[in-house]
Amino acid sequence: MIAANSLKNGNVIDLDGEFYIVVGYQHVKPGKGPAYMKVKLKNLVKGNVIEKTFRSTEKINDVYIERKPMQYLYNSGNEYIFMDQETYEQIALSEEYIGDSANLLKEGEVVEVQFYKNNPISVILPTFVELEVVETEPGVKGDTVSGAMKPAKVETGLTVNVPLFVNVGDKIKVDTRDNSYVERV
Repeated sequence: MIAANSLKNGNVIDLDGEFYIVVGYQHVKPGKGPAYMKVKLKNLVKGNVIEKTFRSTEKINDVYIERKPMQYLYNSGNEYIFMDQETYEQIALSEEYIGDSANLLKEGEVVEVQFYKNNPISVILPTFVELEVVETEPGVKGDTVSGAMKPAKVETGLTVNVPLFVNVGDKIKVDTRDNSYVERV
């Protein structure tokens, strides 16, 4: 158990049987009444973000989450296979635990898998991934006013808006937090 006023970014808590990671918090001391914490929480499995208010003295179930670097091997139906870098043991995670990260997973890439009581519960991608463009329209010469963008399909199947100068075969850096184009590599 942890007091609400001790919550920090990165803490994982159990709220109604679901695990949430703290992504933002604010301690509020109103002029009248007791202090409270406004906390922004991200569901580790579903990925949705909620805001919750706790009294400062309220006790919350904190959860110890183990993180291991694992290599993504392949997709088999609705399961994703990962390999432990040290023991070479393979685990399968269902699609529900991967969430939107599935569109950014590239075979051979090393990601962090989070475990609770030796059971995998979610995947954390690096902030940026490099992906190859496999399909896009050619840019029209002279159509460069105000940073025009066009859709491009990358090797994982995700469609990303990219600048007009990006062509098929180019490698681009994509921000995994919002699936946006960062730069050409």
